Amino acid sequence: MGINSTEVAYGFGQMGSGFVDNTDALTPPAGKVIVAVQFISDSTISKLEGVNTDDDAYFGTLAQVAANGANSKVVDTGNTMPAGVTVFGRYSILRLVTGSAIAYFGH
Repeated sequence: MGINSTEVAYGFGQMGSGFVDNTDALTPPAGKVIVAVQFISDSTISKLEGVNTDDDAYFGTLAQVAANGANSKVVDTGNTMPAGVTVFGRYSILRLVTGSAIAYFGH
């Protein structure tokens, strides 16, 4: 039997989503963050910025931090995210170079 927890639901995209298929920056509504990005078509990213870039681990386009583990690399426009891939984290901005994606919002 599952637990009906708003804390879990709010952390995994149950607070809406946004679609992007151009080079405009997609940002979450006030008080929310992007908690997952699902790529709808093969996509390249120009910006995927973690919410707290000082010490939190995140997968993105800024310099990686120790919390990312040894040899974690920065995502750049030379990396293509295949259609169907979903990336989870806590992000403040998503900007694509090519492709399309759905960003899911949470707390």
